[in-house]
Amino acid sequence: MRILAIVLALMIALLQWPLWIGKGSWLRVWQLDQELSDRHAQNDRLKERNAALEAEVLDLKTGTDAIEERARNELGMIRPDEVFFQVLDARRQASAASSVALASAPQQASAPR
Repeated sequence: MRILAIVLALMIALLQWPLWIGKGSWLRVWQLDQELSDRHAQNDRLKERNAALEAEVLDLKTGTDAIEERARNELGMIRPDEVFFQVLDARRQASAASSVALASAPQQASAPR
């Protein structure tokens, strides 16, 4: 009778093995659920990004404000009745002065005497 109980306990353990450890186990289901929630979060971020890009495209197609803003920021364009003031950072001025000095050094060396 004791052997029968041990055999039945082993059979129950062997039947539950795939439930806990196998291919369709609880652990695997939990991992897939986590992966699915990560993908949903990523999709939500991409949907927000796509919506922002779509709004920008629509604004560029229909309005002139976005085009004017890009022309000002990227190309440095100004209107005829405006005065442009450029404020430089101290760090940028120092790096610009050093790059000007480096750029002018080869020109002086190659100039005829």
